[in-house]
Amino acid sequence: MGKGRKTLVLVIAKLRKKYTLKALLNYTKLAKSTYYDALKKLSKEDKYKGLKTLIHNICNKNHGRYGYRRVTLQLHKQGIKVNHKVVMRLMKEENLTCKVRAKKYKSYRGQEGKIAKNILNRNFKASKPNEKWATDVTEFALCNEKIYLSPIIDLYNGEIISYKISKRPILKQVLDMVEDATRKIKETKGIILHSDQGWQYQNKRYQELLKEKGIIQSMSRKGNCLDNAVIENFFGLLKSELFYLKKFKSVEDFIKELKSYIKYYNTKRIKIKLKGLSPVEYRTKSQLVA
Repeated sequence: MGKGRKTLVLVIAKLRKKYTLKALLNYTKLAKSTYYDALKKLSKEDKYKGLKTLIHNICNKNHGRYGYRRVTLQLHKQGIKVNHKVVMRLMKEENLTCKVRAKKYKSYRGQEGKIAKNILNRNFKASKPNEKWATDVTEFALCNEKIYLSPIIDLYNGEIISYKISKRPILKQVLDMVEDATRKIKETKGIILHSDQGWQYQNKRYQELLKEKGIIQSMSRKGNCLDNAVIENFFGLLKSELFYLKKFKSVEDFIKELKSYIKYYNTKRIKIKLKGLSPVEYRTKSQLVA
């Protein structure tokens, strides 16, 4: 029902105390059946008034990044049992469609690298935390400058274990990222760390650092981003939900928002694959069960 029709019906309902319904319908040229049908729809809308408020709050809190599936899961987490179809309809009525659109990428088959074998071989499933990690570097261009992000992601739950931000793509950024990860995760022996064939990962200092920490190096085939799909998907999500969605006053403002997003992603942003939990919630719950 359009806003104009809704307003008209509400005005007629209010004026019925002074005038007859027949007179009001004749004046507005509104059919009697249409009027009662609209009243019925309005009564249903009132039924969902509280739910709409909650949906608005969830969408606003997550900056329009949630579609109806995640909104439904968030409502379930709050103890509100509602069908996803109802949430989808209400979001459509309230113009609360997700602002983010998934972006697909293409790839071609490449040769396996000489530095390290493709041990991961697209087996992205992990049975426990800190069994398989993946890393890569992505670039952001803004305010006539470039910013580089280098994170490590845990394939078990998609959690960002550590990350470093730099204004230049330097080796130290990647080395510091690994050092931070190993300080956070004490036992790193046997962890597989997968990357593409970037120059940083072919550097001897990087390889020696992994060996020192007992980490097993794995590398994608040349020019095949599907071999490192999990980290590529994270970058796509990050750019869709933050970089392309917001405007930044300066590079410093962007870096601040980037750090805030990674914290939000780890601790607040729920995933359908993680049964409606955030990466940290999922890891914590799995460790309690174990």
